[in-house]
Amino acid sequence: MCKTLKVSRALVYYERKNKREDKELEELIIKLFKESRNNYGSRKIKVKLQELGYQVSLRRIRRIMNLNGLVSNYTVKQFKVHKTSCNEEKVENLLNREFNRENQLDVVVSDLTYVNVAGKWNYICLILDLWNREIIGYAAGVHKNAELVYHAFRKIPYDLSRINIFHTDRGNEFKNKIIEELIEELIEAFGIKRSLSKKGCPYDNAVAEATYKIIKTEFAYNRRFSSFEELECELFDYVNWYNNIRIHGSLDYKTPVVYRQQMSL
Repeated sequence: MCKTLKVSRALVYYERKNKREDKELEELIIKLFKESRNNYGSRKIKVKLQELGYQVSLRRIRRIMNLNGLVSNYTVKQFKVHKTSCNEEKVENLLNREFNRENQLDVVVSDLTYVNVAGKWNYICLILDLWNREIIGYAAGVHKNAELVYHAFRKIPYDLSRINIFHTDRGNEFKNKIIEELIEELIEAFGIKRSLSKKGCPYDNAVAEATYKIIKTEFAYNRRFSSFEELECELFDYVNWYNNIRIHGSLDYKTPVVYRQQMSL
């Protein structure tokens, strides 16, 4: 009809008659957003809706989100701790930007992150399997020391000798004599190879940087924990949610655990 009448399709509108369906969809989008801990944007909400049998356009999802003030944590301004120095150790970059690994535990990456506990800085250490982005080890501590890293490695539910490469960027977080000695002991005991990004080159650790930005945005930034006990409890809960419930675009919108289970079949 538009072609015959020579009218642009963009000028034609229709009135949706089933207002109840609109309300149900709106409530469902709000529910999915809250279940994502205010992290999902329109694309991931679209995927979750498709899983539930709904075919909804991104434009419509965004409109409903805007009308209800659903703003993802990723759009909120974040406080960043300024880094003044980097690790000058002469360690090669064994990862060499080969981010797509074919085997589990081929490369694990780690980072130490600042978190606010009752107005003071505490720390969390996370160890991530680059293969499926799964958090395989984690720990929280009042101090940035070897004990923090040690407990994170202890949480890994696998034989550490299966790890091929342990890679980090050259941030100064691991530039601590006691931490370095612990890492050297682990490397020597389990045959793990140490790898560092090139100085001043964040692209050498791009996937890990992107993943840790997710974790910092969703868990650490703009949050203040009332006690260390609350931090530990919330960290346990977040790791469980991240591994088992949170879908990842890089994993074809699967969770890390589902991806691992499917790849092991």
